[in-house]
Amino acid sequence: MRILGFGTYDVRSHPRVGVLFEGLRERGFFVREVDEPLNIGTAQRVKALSSPASAARFAAAVVKRWGRLIRRRAAYRGRNAPDAVLVGYLGHFDVLLARVLFPSTPIVLDHLIFASDTAKDRGLLGHGLSERFKSRLLKAIDGAALAAADVVVLDTADHRALLPTAARGKEVIVPVGAPARWFDAGKKREEAESRGIENSVVQCGAEEPVSARADEVSAGCESASAPDLPLSAVFFGLFTPLQGAPVIARALALLENRGTRIDVTLIGDGQDAQAVRETLPAGECVRVSWMDWVDSADLPGVVARHDVCLGIFGTSDKARRVVPNKVYQGLAAGCPVIPSDPPPQRRALGRGALFVEPGNAQALADALEELAKAPSKGPSSKDVRESFRAARVTAPLDDILRRLCRHGAPA
Repeated sequence: MRILGFGTYDVRSHPRVGVLFEGLRERGFFVREVDEPLNIGTAQRVKALSSPASAARFAAAVVKRWGRLIRRRAAYRGRNAPDAVLVGYLGHFDVLLARVLFPSTPIVLDHLIFASDTAKDRGLLGHGLSERFKSRLLKAIDGAALAAADVVVLDTADHRALLPTAARGKEVIVPVGAPARWFDAGKKREEAESRGIENSVVQCGAEEPVSARADEVSAGCESASAPDLPLSAVFFGLFTPLQGAPVIARALALLENRGTRIDVTLIGDGQDAQAVRETLPAGECVRVSWMDWVDSADLPGVVARHDVCLGIFGTSDKARRVVPNKVYQGLAAGCPVIPSDPPPQRRALGRGALFVEPGNAQALADALEELAKAPSKGPSSKDVRESFRAARVTAPLDDILRRLCRHGAPA
């Protein structure tokens, strides 16, 4: 069966669609891609609703990429025609073009985010009339995208509630999962641990240990995961409100006051980054290394060299409906994971994580301190993480695609 990946997605920045393609290939599908990355995020898309200049730039970028997509579509006719088209992440507009270019082909939309929901979560809608206008327009965009698709791929069952009535019954739940390279990093971590090699953290592209030696640390700091090395934790992301990164900063300030030794690597930049910087402690026990950017190919190795991976801690409705990619990826890389505990994460991760209450900096500090003092008590995740390989998470989509391609798209 032939699947065509189509759209303006960017697998390097948003690996979810890459997991779908990887899993379908492993399950025997022949997957090709027609992709022209747009490289415009949610914030810029919402800004285009209120700024004529931003709207013009956005439209010009879309038209340019769509022109290329239309030209490349010519190679997929006749014998080369796909059995189904899968439109990638942020494909709210791309799915409309796919519907025009492939009118009789089943269209699958990876609807990882609802535009209106995400804009609200990030505080991008404004207030008053502006908020109502943008919210209605974004809901209309969501509705049009969902109407154009024959199958809608969601990441959690909790997102079903956001589907309009007309789209109910089209959905299939496919967890985000993790690409193979994250599992490869986890395997290398295990091999290193089996040889008794201490983890080190990659800093600015060089393999240099961030963790301080015992004689470099103040005598007022308590010993941690090893006689001479503090616990090392990593957080990576876009620093959106959903991720709750300021909660991490407040937890680190508490740990500094308690005299708990811990080394933390923060990776990324974004909306809440400045608030995090202003809250981080400036002391001797908690040491923070901030990397604004790490190439997606290098990120698994960086994460795997830490003792623990931090999830998201936001308190919004959206934060309570998702299981973020970083917890899947952290588990795949062999790290114990500390996420917040809304129902979707509890169901997905089970005993494979050490959960804390969303927004609760003290609970996060307690969890980190527990691991710092007794890392062997961290959650065992080996059996859990295997369920997040690409071929496993795409099983429900496999079933849907085979049925669609046998019987054709629904009328």
